[in-house]
Amino acid sequence: MIKCIASDLDGTLLPPSKIMPEETFPLIKKMSGMGITFVPASGRQLPNLKLLFAPVLDDIAIIAENGGLCWHKGEIIYINPTPADGLLYALDIIRQTEGVYPLLSGVDCAYYESGDEQFITVLNKSYSRAKRVDNLDEIARHNTVLKISVWDKLPAAEHAAYTLIPKIEGLRAKVSGYDWLDVSVESANKGEALKALLKKLGADKSQCAAFGDHMNDLEMLQASGHAYVTANGFHELKKLVPNIIPSNAEYGVITKIKELI
Repeated sequence: MIKCIASDLDGTLLPPSKIMPEETFPLIKKMSGMGITFVPASGRQLPNLKLLFAPVLDDIAIIAENGGLCWHKGEIIYINPTPADGLLYALDIIRQTEGVYPLLSGVDCAYYESGDEQFITVLNKSYSRAKRVDNLDEIARHNTVLKISVWDKLPAAEHAAYTLIPKIEGLRAKVSGYDWLDVSVESANKGEALKALLKKLGADKSQCAAFGDHMNDLEMLQASGHAYVTANGFHELKKLVPNIIPSNAEYGVITKIKELI
């Protein structure tokens, strides 16, 4: 019996319009009544995800910041921050690359330096709480930071942000979407957060299904007994997880969840 269903959002559950499918909340309520916990698992921050899923907050758990933390029933049950020395090291490398914009993700707020209007417009779509500061180094030294998100004006998988991956040693650097790269400790991923949640729920891998579309979803898919990738997903991920469902534009996740329950 399935007890937990986790899904990435952008590129997976959400269609290209990024508007929540109208069936989502009624389906979450139905799952909750069946004893199934739905888990949005995203690179987005916790405050943004709470706002997005406000009508069903009592029925879900949340994996935020690409696995940096997991929230369940009003409390953070798992957190895996990036140490200050790692943040400072990565920021130094990132600042040497043109066309990319770093953002430090705290538990309740994100911090950025740049005043670039295009960057600010993009971050406001995913961050409900973000603050511009004079120096990210000071934030890194004195705050709990889960990860660095790096926005690229061109797709991260094809442009400058992608070139950062081999340069940032000792940390996890993963493309997390069309134009974002995330940098965190090696152990911070959606899979570890999902494992912590399953333990809390008293469930095992075989009782969990998960959906994703990009490489930052791989560990989460591996931590579930029933793993699926949307047809629009990254080609390398589809090689590793060959259970392909219809694309996000075709509401493949919603259709498969109905089949599973």
